[in-house]
Amino acid sequence: MAGKLKTVYICSQCGYESSKWNGKCPSCGEWNTFEEEVVETAPRSAGKALSSVKTADMSSKIVSLSSIDTEEDVRYSTGVGELNRVLGGGLVKGSLVLLGGEPGIGKSTMLLQICKYLGESYTILYISGEESIRQIKLRAQRLGVDTENLSLLSTNDARAASDTISVHKPDIAIIDSIQTMSISEINSSAGSITQVRECTNLFMRTAKSEEIPIFVVSHVNKDGAIAGPKVMEHIVDTVLYFEGERHLSYRILRAVKNRFGSTNEIGVFEMCDTGLEEVENPSLMLLSGRPTGVSGTCVACIIEGSRPILAEVQALVTKSTFSAPKRTATGFDYNRLAIIIAVLEKRLGMFCGTLDVYLNIVGGFRLDEPAGDLPVALAIYSGYYDVPINDKLIAFGEIGLGGEVRNTSNISQRIMEAERLGFTDCIIPKQSMRSIDPSKYNMHIYGVSSLRQAFAVIQKNKNDNKNAPASAE
Repeated sequence: MAGKLKTVYICSQCGYESSKWNGKCPSCGEWNTFEEEVVETAPRSAGKALSSVKTADMSSKIVSLSSIDTEEDVRYSTGVGELNRVLGGGLVKGSLVLLGGEPGIGKSTMLLQICKYLGESYTILYISGEESIRQIKLRAQRLGVDTENLSLLSTNDARAASDTISVHKPDIAIIDSIQTMSISEINSSAGSITQVRECTNLFMRTAKSEEIPIFVVSHVNKDGAIAGPKVMEHIVDTVLYFEGERHLSYRILRAVKNRFGSTNEIGVFEMCDTGLEEVENPSLMLLSGRPTGVSGTCVACIIEGSRPILAEVQALVTKSTFSAPKRTATGFDYNRLAIIIAVLEKRLGMFCGTLDVYLNIVGGFRLDEPAGDLPVALAIYSGYYDVPINDKLIAFGEIGLGGEVRNTSNISQRIMEAERLGFTDCIIPKQSMRSIDPSKYNMHIYGVSSLRQAFAVIQKNKNDNKNAPASAE
């Protein structure tokens, strides 16, 4: 007996189901996220029959922890160092990896590129629901991918794709994309919440039972989150986000969830005519083209996983033509910028009530750790008084509401990276001086306990450069 069809409303953010439409989701609190879905309910007789059926005994499949062999290599190297870094050392056998990003950002390009290296030692099955086999071949020729171990399949049937993986048994499988896959038994269109969730569950069971790592490509919605309910991210082992502006050449790969590695690592790529190229030194990329002798700029150093990265902070402080001054922050938290401006006004008398403040982190990078407070404050100070900061000076430290500069972590790593890139002056919190030996570094290291002392270093550094003799050409 077939079940009845009924209409339910499902939240696209968290997967909450309701019998009626709601403007605000009771579970996650998001607005206008409910989407209508038609589902089939099981008949009552089937429910009673299922309740009397005993489940299979799985005692024979129980394995003790000590008997599991871990000596075998369980990771595949992708041949791309930046991707290996984000994955935690390579692709784990039996893992389900979700790669999300905006359309055209480079997801399919990167996956097809790694097939060139993986195809030398492993068999790969590339299943596409968006492109025909001929289209994939044309893209592979443009990227220089000509491996014999790469097999292609074009289908939108998720169950057929899963069965093909189980029968063909490739070493690695790629699904591009999950929004185009559907299960015929589910009465909803491809890309709907129910289809995306159930297709992901299907590929997860295939990856675990066959121990075949599967890459699943997913697009993002207008808010920048992966399309589909959050439960989709809970199903997979690793969630990777491809970030970056489509009109800029640089891309950042970030791990949001990773069961087999750190979620703090990032990979940096550059989109070229021949595909994605690794950027092994992001600091040089972010500091390239930096102006000299211009006020309102300062260099910050943040830690992404185990990698110190230098980025340029630019601040423009100008007279406002509006009744309420404008505050704009790109690549920095807007609320944090408001706090720093308030501290500068209260503790140092820098009145910004009639001034617009524009803050920008160059290169599309995001400065989201407390160590970026001090360079932001120095950039605003430099723009406020029109005092250029020495091009070879770098600063990092957290700012408190009392105007104090607080301690930050990984001081030695930050200083070593700055020294390697040719910086000669460094402003750090005074408390951090205890954890380093200044004589080991070929730099002038200034320990400051307040913003006033940091600004005094800027003035002193400016006077020293002014009084220094001109170098001979």
